[in-house]
Amino acid sequence: MGGHRGILEPIHTQRCAAATREVLGETRWQDLRLVWAHDPRCAQEQTAARRQHIDELTQEAQRRAGKLDAQDDGAAFKGRRLSDSGAKAWLFRAVSEAHLGSIIKVDLQSDLFTYVIDDKALARAELNDGKLLLVTNVPELPASEVLRRYKSLADIERGFKILKSEIEIAPVFHRLPDRIRAHALICFIALVLYRVMRMRLKDADSKLSPERALEQLRRIQYHQVHLGGERRDGTSSLSDADHAILQGLKLTKPLIDDQLALL
Repeated sequence: MGGHRGILEPIHTQRCAAATREVLGETRWQDLRLVWAHDPRCAQEQTAARRQHIDELTQEAQRRAGKLDAQDDGAAFKGRRLSDSGAKAWLFRAVSEAHLGSIIKVDLQSDLFTYVIDDKALARAELNDGKLLLVTNVPELPASEVLRRYKSLADIERGFKILKSEIEIAPVFHRLPDRIRAHALICFIALVLYRVMRMRLKDADSKLSPERALEQLRRIQYHQVHLGGERRDGTSSLSDADHAILQGLKLTKPLIDDQLALL
């Protein structure tokens, strides 16, 4: 997005800077339609997360720089002696992993541990926060429809990712049409259940993801006890966390009379 700075700056100043909810519009770029959208809440979260990460890295870098200065003055510390090359290697690796290399620039050519914060690069990154840029050659679709279709595509891609990761549905090769349709139906139902769980947990202000909620609920056990020719069925006792998850998912709790204590 760096090449779009000349386009983004006036858009941000005129339409985005004071926005309290998502705004969208379009302009021209290289004789093509450029549809843009800005989400102020997303922009605020991205900016805050980046600045926090930068603060954490610079604070640790300052601590290491102070230790290097103290070593040069004759101070001794427990553990392995810190070197300028080691400090540079650590910060360069940490910055690269955080995708902040254009903002925090480590001077690898210097003999001493040196780095700078590129304020212009930081401003460019924050200008892009919360924004989505879409180039299209379809003239008849309004900007809102272009945005909706793109988000639908992204949602479908996230769905496939969830199926392969969280839900862990492995690929199966079928030959018969009925089995292919059955497999597709199972995948679809699993994804729908995942989405419903995610929406209900979010509506209940739960911090748990569907994966964490299921991990907690898996601790509930079903028991069947035979004593003197009689059989009793029930679940293990539910914890407060179990009750909260079931309530958030709008699921019926097992009756107290049917619960059995864990043995």
